[in-house]
Amino acid sequence: MPETSADERVVIFDTTLRDGEQSPGISLDAAEKLEIAEQLARLGVDYIEAGFPVASQGDFEAVQNIARRVRGPVIAGLSRTQVSDVDRCWDALRDADRGRIHVFISTSPQHMEHMLKMNEAQVLEATRSGVSRAREHTGDVEFSPQDATRTPLDFMIEVLQAAADAGATTLNIPDTVGYGIPWDFGALIQYVRREVKGTYVTSTHCHNDLGLAVANSLAGVQAGARQVEVCVNGLGERAGNAALEEVVMALKIRPDQFPGLTTGVRTEELARTSRLVSRLTGYPVQYNKAVVGRNAFAHESGIHQHGVLAERTTYEIIEASSVGQVGSQIVLGKHSGRHAFSDTLAKMGIHIAGDALNAAFTRFKELADRKVQITDADLEAIVAEELGTSVESAFALEELEVAGGTVGVPRARVVLSRKGEKLEASSEGDGMIDAACRAIRAATGVDGVLTDFNVSSVTGGVDALGDVIIQLESEGVKVSGRGVSTDVVEASARAYLSATNKVVRVKSQSDVRDTEVGP
Repeated sequence: MPETSADERVVIFDTTLRDGEQSPGISLDAAEKLEIAEQLARLGVDYIEAGFPVASQGDFEAVQNIARRVRGPVIAGLSRTQVSDVDRCWDALRDADRGRIHVFISTSPQHMEHMLKMNEAQVLEATRSGVSRAREHTGDVEFSPQDATRTPLDFMIEVLQAAADAGATTLNIPDTVGYGIPWDFGALIQYVRREVKGTYVTSTHCHNDLGLAVANSLAGVQAGARQVEVCVNGLGERAGNAALEEVVMALKIRPDQFPGLTTGVRTEELARTSRLVSRLTGYPVQYNKAVVGRNAFAHESGIHQHGVLAERTTYEIIEASSVGQVGSQIVLGKHSGRHAFSDTLAKMGIHIAGDALNAAFTRFKELADRKVQITDADLEAIVAEELGTSVESAFALEELEVAGGTVGVPRARVVLSRKGEKLEASSEGDGMIDAACRAIRAATGVDGVLTDFNVSSVTGGVDALGDVIIQLESEGVKVSGRGVSTDVVEASARAYLSATNKVVRVKSQSDVRDTEVGP
């Protein structure tokens, strides 16, 4: 059994950029992935799983870019057991200060029969081969038996022992389909630690299909796991993964249940990280989300309000400022210059330069003319929008004119630009937003079905920025788009155009993602 001591660090392994990006409709480009990775480094996670390099050329380049530019966390890449996959993974990671290869193979009867078409002996041999090859590249190798919680115990232990003997330094137990129950999952971790011989770190990777991902992860920690795999905002396949912010704060708030256990996470960065990931992925955070939701520190009941006003701890176990949930401060206005804009972003931990900075500053000045005061939350939204539109945008919005009301049919006219060419189209619709989207569709020639539409205010007040997030499906391609403006019609048009540009970019890529996507 691997040894543990009273005072230990729980390793936080973030897989937002790999498992989190597998959420339907999320399509992050290289600049967006880098921005999230840099924020994760500021947050203080120990590992960033940057992607699955063999899945596509785009994934490879994103992992390579993060490995070359992000300092602090260890950069990890996912790989199947095939030797060529392992080598490709290392090619993407080799420029990192520290790199980890995360090797996986399915071990449950369902997966072996229907996906791998392999028997137990073949899976064991593939495990030894893949892990051994990874150890030739780096001394930091993780192994995962995919769908572990539905794998017969004897065979799972045999596979894990083979991985440990081949040199795996971390053994991860994935609850791939969210099948685990906390006490049962905790017992499984104890069993693994007792039966598998060697020196290694035990890890958990829990999905949320039964709403138990965080509970199962904590049960694993209590049973001796010292790495937890998580995603910001609980993103991930289907119902998502264990939420980083919830696992970290549970460990921090309940030292009586987790004595001596700490993480390296700077919790005051949690809310900012949550907002950034939400805006770049297009996945809104539910209002009542634990730790980072809008209502996490809101009180409406008179009794609760009275108690909190008298003493915060009567109804709050977490201090809002400890997770970065504090009111936005006014920082800039329409007379602010480029230097002040850049300096303010840097103080917020946002570092952009070159064309991205120029585009964000131009957008800031446009909005500052309409909005008297620009808050830090507004700036985050502006930068997030520009990061989502500045890379390889096929179309740019030049003009938008709409008309509507209770009399007459709503109409919209748009002028777009593409490589210097002006494209103009007009359309009618059920409302001004519908008309604007139809006009953009006519101008671009890109057809699609709007599957989700969400509008929220970035801050309060009648001049608040409207933040629109949409989901668009076009010929089997699902993407998200985001737009920000004081005018919700314009914000909606920008979001639709952003999604359209992503559709064009995705369709132009010749590589197709592999269907086997990991734990």
